[in-house]
Amino acid sequence: LKILYYLENLKSNILQKMPNIEEHNHIVLNNNHYSIEEEENGYLPIDQSFATRAIHVGQDPDKWSSGVVIPPIHMGTTFKQDAAGKHRGYEYGRSGNPSRAVLEECLASLDDAKYGLAFSSGLAALTGLCALLKNGDHIVAGDDIYGGTNRFLRNVATKAGLETTFVDMTVPEAFDKVIQPNTKLVWVESPTNPMMKVMDIPKLSEIIKKHNQDIIFIVDNTFLTPYFQKTLSLGADIAMYSLTKYMNGHSDVIMGAMTTNNEDLYKRMLYLQNAMGIIPSPFDCYLVNRSLKTLAVRMKQHMKNAIIVAKHLEKHPLVERVLCPALPSHPQHSIAKRLWSGNSGMMSFYIKDGTLEQSNAFLSSLKVFTLAESLGGFESLAELPSIMTHASVPAEQRAELGITDNMIRLSIGLEDARDLIADLDQALAAIKAC
Repeated sequence: LKILYYLENLKSNILQKMPNIEEHNHIVLNNNHYSIEEEENGYLPIDQSFATRAIHVGQDPDKWSSGVVIPPIHMGTTFKQDAAGKHRGYEYGRSGNPSRAVLEECLASLDDAKYGLAFSSGLAALTGLCALLKNGDHIVAGDDIYGGTNRFLRNVATKAGLETTFVDMTVPEAFDKVIQPNTKLVWVESPTNPMMKVMDIPKLSEIIKKHNQDIIFIVDNTFLTPYFQKTLSLGADIAMYSLTKYMNGHSDVIMGAMTTNNEDLYKRMLYLQNAMGIIPSPFDCYLVNRSLKTLAVRMKQHMKNAIIVAKHLEKHPLVERVLCPALPSHPQHSIAKRLWSGNSGMMSFYIKDGTLEQSNAFLSSLKVFTLAESLGGFESLAELPSIMTHASVPAEQRAELGITDNMIRLSIGLEDARDLIADLDQALAAIKAC
């Protein structure tokens, strides 16, 4: 109720200055005009059948005796066999489940892949992938990947004898130099979290295959989803996802997934999915499958809102720099335009000459944005990576990357962009008192 009251007051003060965003793709705020047409154009064409496949692949009502239009939730843990050792495709819930199979088939289709697998979390998927390796193997990973991935590779994978080298993969020459004879896996995010670096995936793939065709090239596509980036067609062996984020989009499921066209990798990971028990629940599979039906329309609106917010922040006197690949000011903007079909709702920005105290004042003053970790839901979130999502990254590494105490990461949701801008403005004004 407090938020609704707050929003009504905001709208009464600024509504006259702002024409309808949805109708004109244009906003006026304090005599500043923001058009998003230029930022929306110039990307690769959107996969025209994406929304159709998201709704129909794996969803055939004739699969079920009742003809139900929505795939049912199969909560059973075991399945009747026609004779000893003769089952109808399913025997035990950990080994396979119809609800999971529906989701995995749909996920594969959205990535133009042959195979898809779902896991209990994104880190569970990473755990399974590392189980493909052996003591003495080497991993190359991006230097500003998600803090949880960084922590796993530094503190967990090392105990299994796996060595990881972290490198800035926007510099192909530097990446080329760290690949070793025992390198078995390369892990990339594009864009990265939270620095929003954009990787030239085809170039990285070319470098990897020049060294060794057997190196597994994995791209974490969580920030863009297959709606905006087809990583397998760009040269990745595996596309990885935290389904928790945009793919589910409702902040009510924790799950991970991978897609691939490599049959050998699929079979090995299918075995580990069962052997390690890194499976999602049938109910969670149902929820993610439900969410995929609106993924296309959600991503379009995330993009529109994010561009409007990013352009506004870039002109704000209290903002030093905005990290958003949709903006021409982004150092890899041209790569994003060449490889992507659009931009998600993720961005980071620096408070000008900001301190930790000012960052906290900004975050605590937000009314529409919620101060919370995670991303990709319909609600807008704000966080301070240096002491939240990336607190486990060594302080020296954070400093080198630019993950400072005045860097704010935003996940732009589906609210009215006018409300989001007004909220950011009043929260930025609050730091003047610090």
